[in-house]
Amino acid sequence: MHLSTTTLRSIPLANWFRAVMYEIHLYWRFTRYDISATVVPGLAFALAAWHQGQPNWAALPSLIGWGVVYFWLYSVCFCISNQLAGESEDRLNKPDRPLISGLVSRRGAMIRWIVFMGLFALVGWHLGVLEWTLLWQITLTLHNFGHVARHYWGKNLSMVFGAIAQLAAAWQMVRPITPAAWIWLLVPSITLLSNASLQDLRDIDGDRMNGRRTMPIVFGETFTRIFVAIAFGCVAVLTHFALFVPAGLNAGTLLLDGIQTGICLIIAGRVLFLRTPAADHGSYMMYTYWYSFLLAAAIVVL
Repeated sequence: MHLSTTTLRSIPLANWFRAVMYEIHLYWRFTRYDISATVVPGLAFALAAWHQGQPNWAALPSLIGWGVVYFWLYSVCFCISNQLAGESEDRLNKPDRPLISGLVSRRGAMIRWIVFMGLFALVGWHLGVLEWTLLWQITLTLHNFGHVARHYWGKNLSMVFGAIAQLAAAWQMVRPITPAAWIWLLVPSITLLSNASLQDLRDIDGDRMNGRRTMPIVFGETFTRIFVAIAFGCVAVLTHFALFVPAGLNAGTLLLDGIQTGICLIIAGRVLFLRTPAADHGSYMMYTYWYSFLLAAAIVVL
């Protein structure tokens, strides 16, 4: 069969396009449940840093572009390594993930992880936040490959360090971290020490099968639900007094404070009364939305 010059030239372009679309789809499958806990809050806090003082509108497009790149790398480095380390339990809990569904091989995932870890460090260096990038890289490596996540306290503490690395980088890529910024980045980060156990309620069977010592397995599901519900009530009070009261309770801060309090109370109620894996997944996603909303509120409050 005779192929024209135009046809021959179009084949590599078509192959390239398919390869790019495959990679986009693959990384979406790796990270789709983590975007609201990684890219969105990180970018929101970077915008809060930009908005403080005299905003430089000319620098905004560059900030958004680099912020999306940095926090996407923050997310994909964790997600790929997490799914490489948790392949056996994902067969039971999350069979739609790329490794389990056969979308990518372990070798292919590992190669991509190594490449993205290098790119993440390079981008962190370029943005002047290398120390926070390295903190997250060390934390996620210990969390996923060092078996730190096999016990609830190690898993939750890793997430605290991860949030600090995320939010400190977000602010520092714009301006030096101020005392007020430290309070805003530490308060939501510290909540993960208790509230992150919410995500373990949805994965009890798989975690038990793989010998994990999560809070529901160690203390029981009923105790964990009561503990997490109380923790969300305490978080609403903590954020009110630590973040919103110092800013002055005007109409704007009262509205934002009321919304974040409402989300916390809804999550607490869901944890107590909706006791299915699907409902617990929805509750955890609401927690990530609260986290994103709170950091977006910093744009107005700080």
